[in-house]
Amino acid sequence: MTIKTTFLLILSLLSTSFAFAQQSKPIRIEVNPDRIERRIFELAEFGKNDKGENYRVAYSDGDIAGRAYFMDLMKKAGLEVYIDAAGNIIGKREGLDATLKPIAVGSHIDMVLNGGNYDGAYGSITALEMIEVLNENNIITRHPLEVLIFQNEEGGLVGSRAMTGNLKKEALGQLSASGLSIREGIQKIGGSPDRLHEAVRKPGDLSAFLEIHIEQSKVLESRGIDLAIVEGIVGIEDWDIIVEGMANHAGSTPMNDRKDALIAASKLVLAVNEVVNSYDGFQVGSVGKMKVEPGAPNVIPGRVEMSLQMRDLSTDKIMLMFADIEQMAKKIEVETGTSITFIHSNLSNAPSMASKEIQEKMIQAAESMGISYMKMQSGAGHDVQEMSALAPIGLVFIPSKGGISHNPQEFSSKEDMAKGANVMLRTVLMLDQEKPVNRFK
Repeated sequence: MTIKTTFLLILSLLSTSFAFAQQSKPIRIEVNPDRIERRIFELAEFGKNDKGENYRVAYSDGDIAGRAYFMDLMKKAGLEVYIDAAGNIIGKREGLDATLKPIAVGSHIDMVLNGGNYDGAYGSITALEMIEVLNENNIITRHPLEVLIFQNEEGGLVGSRAMTGNLKKEALGQLSASGLSIREGIQKIGGSPDRLHEAVRKPGDLSAFLEIHIEQSKVLESRGIDLAIVEGIVGIEDWDIIVEGMANHAGSTPMNDRKDALIAASKLVLAVNEVVNSYDGFQVGSVGKMKVEPGAPNVIPGRVEMSLQMRDLSTDKIMLMFADIEQMAKKIEVETGTSITFIHSNLSNAPSMASKEIQEKMIQAAESMGISYMKMQSGAGHDVQEMSALAPIGLVFIPSKGGISHNPQEFSSKEDMAKGANVMLRTVLMLDQEKPVNRFK
């Protein structure tokens, strides 16, 4: 045992935290709602333009200023703070047992163009708030703790993909919302794109990773429920669809002698909606892109390029729905005299399931504080899904007023934020009482 570790142990024995480590029930400590909300508003000031519009997209000057503000808060909270080669901000707090892997909590602070103040920021501020509360109550956890602030989540989980080794070199040339390439952006925020391998963590390097986020829909608000414990983040399967008919004169070609690709495409859109709604569950399917050729008012459309995206916790269900859509497409081909081709994307994401053990801890935490909850799947992507490659994961949602997100009107009350943050804090403390089984060995 080092001198430093011995000193920490003595401090712990002198504090109420040692009692927590020895008992089955966590200490009754709570977060500071006013501090959480104040920091939401403080962070929101970084990147605003002259019109008051939010511009804290990744790699922008507002993003860099916001990152500096947040790193300063992390340092004041006693964290050992550094920027990894991928540009992620990492804050470390030592634990009593050096043999235990860290419990990590975090999110992101970049936003979409003219986005809201809570998406990502709330999860990041909650992670820091937990450290502040532990400091104020003289609690030293057995596990080391880490606060992870991932860069460019909104641009495709760039920072968390880099940490898991899933950021491909080809992606570095892609343009970000700031106009910089991802390579240029990483350099601008203090990372080193030529040394990304140094940012990669191995499976089992963390005991757990937890994230909290606004819901980004209105299920919780409409049901009057305090928070959702997320069972998993849906898988996403994408297809490009090409519908080919025959372009012809729109004035002289009879209606019953047309091979209108747009008519076939329209029928297919309705078929997607019908199939997806025919299954039980929370699955979704969308056609969000359509290009009509030749695109002239006096020409019957001869070709349509369109998209199909389906999301669910079960890839098997997605593929069953797709098989049904294919069957309906064959009927549409016969009805319209067209051909329909599906091209499966290689950029699809597999579902990421939350740890059942962590879900149970979250339920215990909520019930111990009289906080109502439901289980839910996440239809949106979050950094936590990438982190499932490294450690057991947990995700909590709190209500978004009106279901509004990615919009300046995005809002969650400080009372709701505090409830979610308290569940996260208590979950971490319960996880800290046990030595998790490393599922990656």
